[in-house]
Amino acid sequence: MLIQLVNIKVQEGTRETFLEAFTLNCEGTRKEPGNIRFDLLHDPEDENNFFVYEIFESDAALEDHRATEHYQTCVKMIDPITLGGRSKTYFTPVLIQDHAAA
Repeated sequence: MLIQLVNIKVQEGTRETFLEAFTLNCEGTRKEPGNIRFDLLHDPEDENNFFVYEIFESDAALEDHRATEHYQTCVKMIDPITLGGRSKTYFTPVLIQDHAAA
C-alpha cells in the first residue's frame, strides 16, 4: 500500500482553474483499479493551498496513475499556476480504517 499527501499551492486568482483540473483528475483516478482513495482538501486558512490525500495499492499502481490521460491533463493545467511545485510526503499505515473490508 502506498499513501501520500501532496501539497499544492496555487497563485491568487487561479483557484477555479485548479479545481477544474483536479475535478478531471479526481474523477478519473477514482475509477483506476489500483486506487483506494483520492481526496482533495484545502487549508481552511488559505483557499489557494491544497492537499491531495492519496492511497494506491502499490508503487506500480501510482506509476500507472501517472501515465493516465486525466493525470497528464491535470499536470499541464496546474503547472503554470502552481507556486513552488508539488511537495509529497509518504506515509506507512499504522491504524487505518478499511472501508473495503467492512
